[in-house]
Amino acid sequence: MSTITQRTRLLARRRIFAPPRRLYVTTDSVPKPPPPPAQQPPVETFSSPSKPRLYYARPPTKSDLPEIKKRWPLVLAFATAGVAGWAAFLLFVTNQEKLASSVVKQILQTVREHDGLKDILGDAIRPEPTWYLNGDPWISGSVNLPAGNVDLSFRLKGHRGSGTLYFTSIRKAKGEPFTPLRFRVISDDGRVINVLTPSSDAGSSMSNGAGIRLESLSRWVFRAAVLHGISWITSCSRVQALAV
Repeated sequence: MSTITQRTRLLARRRIFAPPRRLYVTTDSVPKPPPPPAQQPPVETFSSPSKPRLYYARPPTKSDLPEIKKRWPLVLAFATAGVAGWAAFLLFVTNQEKLASSVVKQILQTVREHDGLKDILGDAIRPEPTWYLNGDPWISGSVNLPAGNVDLSFRLKGHRGSGTLYFTSIRKAKGEPFTPLRFRVISDDGRVINVLTPSSDAGSSMSNGAGIRLESLSRWVFRAAVLHGISWITSCSRVQALAV
């Protein structure tokens, strides 16, 4: 108990005799402000309140942007060229198909053996070549054997002159032979050679020969139509078999 009493008395004495704390500020404890500048800074005045600045650069105007070239003229040109090339290819293939048909071959054989054409066009009668088909003749018209219609016209050339051949043949009913309606050659000087009827100055032998040639021509056309129909039916059956 004595030690606790002694400590209490000692603390009480320290509190009584201790100097009081300062609750005010003296001039020595606060730093002095710097002296005023010799010259006052210039005063800047504004006519309006300030506006916030942009955080990014202003985009360029339309006049400063690069011009983009239009692509549709180039696409249109390529499309036109493609369509024209495809059409030319179809025309070339169709002409080659007509040229290789048995009807055209039989017509040329009949024309080469006709004496009236030899007197006007000369010998070595052949189709007139064209430069845009690489020497092959251009055959106008159509060869539609399944429908029973053949209508052709093309140029002929001999060592004396040239002319245009016209041939038309139809089939009246299915299964019947073709009947030639028009088979004539018009030369460049205007003379007309009808291959269907014999000429007046020819003899009976020429008449018989012309009839035989026309009959063989109709048989050739009928045979070509039958073969074409058989090949078409065969191709359709093959397609159906592949589909199944």
